[in-house]
Amino acid sequence: MRYIIIGAGAVGGAIGGRLAEAGHEVVLVARGAHLTALRADGLRLVTPEGPRVHRLRAVEGPAELGELRPDDVLVLTVKTQDGEAALRDWGAAPVRGGGSAAERLPVVCAQNGVESGRLALRRFHRVYGVCVWLPATFVEPGTVAAAGTPLTGILHLGRYPDGTDDTLRRIAADLETAHFEAPVVPDVARWQYAKLLGNLANAIEAVSGVLGGEEGLGLFTRVRAEGAAVLDAAGIAYAGDEEQSRARADKITFKPFDGSPRRGGSSWQSLDRGTGTIEADYLNGEIALLGRLHGVPTPLNDLLQRLANTFARERRPAGSMPVTELVRLADEAVAFVQEDPPPRP
Repeated sequence: MRYIIIGAGAVGGAIGGRLAEAGHEVVLVARGAHLTALRADGLRLVTPEGPRVHRLRAVEGPAELGELRPDDVLVLTVKTQDGEAALRDWGAAPVRGGGSAAERLPVVCAQNGVESGRLALRRFHRVYGVCVWLPATFVEPGTVAAAGTPLTGILHLGRYPDGTDDTLRRIAADLETAHFEAPVVPDVARWQYAKLLGNLANAIEAVSGVLGGEEGLGLFTRVRAEGAAVLDAAGIAYAGDEEQSRARADKITFKPFDGSPRRGGSSWQSLDRGTGTIEADYLNGEIALLGRLHGVPTPLNDLLQRLANTFARERRPAGSMPVTELVRLADEAVAFVQEDPPPRP
């Protein structure tokens, strides 16, 4: 099986680099300065064991590969807001022997949130979801750091919307040769929704910096409780805290590549790189959507979605709003909804 990593940034670079050093064939898909660096100097993957360079084929799109192979696996690791364009382009790619990638090849959606599988299933016949627990950072063009040890990450895998199959078990077996634990589960969405609740903190980090103080952690507790209330109202199952703790145990310890404290997760990195987009619509925005569908007010997640998008659009510095100001705005948002609650559907 050849792995085509569509979006070789932090998560994609870590997965692709680890698979390559375990002996699996990997193609990296990137753009801009990152693609230029990958082509010129290879992928520099930094882990707690030290830096290594992997000279892998790097392309901008499917046309550079010609006909895809029947044993190719597409691994979608772009941010969800970029997923539709990637799925459109790669889904139409021809496969040797006839048919298109959307008709014949598996696509593995390794992204935050819960929307990517649904987006993929509009085009692809064989869609797989991943719950991604993988501390990784895009350091600079050509360089990705994966700070987890002894495992690089834990990737729960399942068919979308549910079930398992032999292809999935083969993919999991390959990942487990490459410093990952890859449990195959029939209910991957349940793990993804649990991860979604944790990812509601991403916007807080992006706007006000890494969580650590009492005020920031207190705000996240409120934001997560709002999210859990929405999932409960929608009748959506998610893995509980105890089950997640058992799954992680002491398998991943964060060990930063340069000895510095953790700077921030995927949303923080989007702002820090000035990409102009952020994934909040598919994290806090998912809770806002479900809240509106099921009559549950979501003032905290509404606020974070709006602020994160504003920061991205205006390219404001990551973490530049004092957490005291963010908490003040959150209190005002809650008070406003309490005074004037939205109508139930």
